[in-house]
Amino acid sequence: MSIDTAISTSVAQPARLRVPVHLGVIMDGNGRWAQARGKRRTEGHVEGVKALRGLVEHCITYGVEYLTVFSFSSENWTRPPEEISFIFALLRRFIASDLQRLIRNNVCVRIIGSREGLEPSLVRLIEDVEAKTAGNTGLVLLVAFNYGGKAEIAEAARRLARKVAAGELAPHDITEARLAAELYTVGVPDPDVIIRTSGEQRISNFLLWQAAYSELIFVDEHWPDFDEQSFRRVLETYALRDRRFGGIKAVAP
Repeated sequence: MSIDTAISTSVAQPARLRVPVHLGVIMDGNGRWAQARGKRRTEGHVEGVKALRGLVEHCITYGVEYLTVFSFSSENWTRPPEEISFIFALLRRFIASDLQRLIRNNVCVRIIGSREGLEPSLVRLIEDVEAKTAGNTGLVLLVAFNYGGKAEIAEAARRLARKVAAGELAPHDITEARLAAELYTVGVPDPDVIIRTSGEQRISNFLLWQAAYSELIFVDEHWPDFDEQSFRRVLETYALRDRRFGGIKAVAP
């Protein structure tokens, strides 16, 4: 199926599947996928973009309301410069080629992360895609780009500290909700599920505040191999989880 045309959301859901409202994804393993096939790491990133297109399609079809993907972390700047340049060029091409498809499918795009230090042309491109999809009311796609969870929390704390210093806010008024309102994800529910591909079992500075009660699901496939069957297995696994948010279920006497 292609997202060139509008995607139907009228798919009947089998009882064993549970669809999260908000799904977070750490798209890991592009380079290892390529190396295992004797290809260049950059070819893995190209295939990773194809897998992202498929994931957006699956989220629309199955009724996920929010999708946050970790595309480039603030720690990724330590990678070889040529790989960073390729990833940035790939982002530009993805936006240029997929923007109209996303608009037709009613997807609202938000890019979260620091924009300091990015090329002005890239910042303009980011602002353009956000503006052109802002009125869409379907899937909200958050792309974490130049993003780090610790940096996000620190920046939120700095904004609150400036308000306290200016006399606009009292220290005792700083609550969890008040700090959350300063995060990039303001207005977005915390992720129900965070998945990571490629067999690694850590969240690597992704949505640290928001993931406090997320269900973590780790899958063995490298990101380019993540397909609809993989997606359905995640929904099946999620259906088996008992989410208590620190409490317990009432026990019958």
